[in-house]
Amino acid sequence: MTILLRKPGPPQLVEDVPSPTFYDQRFAECVAKGGQLLSLYDQAVFSEGPVWWPARTILVWSDIEGRRVLGWQSNGQVEVIADATPFINGHTVDTEGNLIHCEHGGRGLSCTTPAGQTTALVKDYEGRRFNSPNDVTCAPDGTLWFTDPAFGLHSPRQGALDEPELDHRSVYRFDTRTGQISRMADFEQPNGIGFSPDGRTLYVSDTSQALGGALHEIQAFDVSLDGSLSERRVFRVVEPGVPDGFCVDHRGWVWTSSGAGVQVFSDKAELLGVIPTPQSATNCAFGPGEQRLFITSQQHLYAIDLA
Repeated sequence: MTILLRKPGPPQLVEDVPSPTFYDQRFAECVAKGGQLLSLYDQAVFSEGPVWWPARTILVWSDIEGRRVLGWQSNGQVEVIADATPFINGHTVDTEGNLIHCEHGGRGLSCTTPAGQTTALVKDYEGRRFNSPNDVTCAPDGTLWFTDPAFGLHSPRQGALDEPELDHRSVYRFDTRTGQISRMADFEQPNGIGFSPDGRTLYVSDTSQALGGALHEIQAFDVSLDGSLSERRVFRVVEPGVPDGFCVDHRGWVWTSSGAGVQVFSDKAELLGVIPTPQSATNCAFGPGEQRLFITSQQHLYAIDLA
């Protein structure tokens, strides 16, 4: 039975927010003429983890604290995709068209098929439970890469108060064909994750500032053909706020959440522009053909049309 949260209907224009700021003409040409922020839904508790799911033709995102996975349809309807979840956060779609979830509460990854069957994928590394998998992306070779900070162990609103079993907070690579899980790099608190269009650069945000640390930056790595990482470097320090989640477009530009909304950086880390949001943005994702950007922000799902 479908749990309907919003009936079909047009979005609402967000009037109490400035227009996008353009620092580079290239970015100005990316935003639809007169493009303004739209509110698609405003009744979540804490929105995160957006991804377009082609198999169901919907935008999926998490209401972490509401313990639901939600789906927005192009006619404006919003429904519950999964209820009473184990504090699901980030998502990606794998090469088979399945929806992959990061579970704070389950402390692992799970998979939902287009038909709606959900199974566990990974729950531990070398016999010890993960911390609280946060975000996940699918590499061009079909492997799943995910971040494992400790955020879900520090707040009962987003997981459960518990001691970590691992003495590190890392990025992992999961080969779905062999079942092998590889620890690729360690961070203070890894968060968002994504690849460049050619798969040769991996971006990971480190947001230890959210737990009293100092970091609020996106780091970059070169990725070799065998998946190994090298040339670790700071891509960009992001402020105000933290680069919680981000997406990478076909040009290699990084569109990242921040305290100011969504900030857009070229592949050379140049600030191209900002899409302001009324509250701090938590994550963002593109719709089909990169014609629309979806933005999660507290109880909201926003969107802005792109050229």
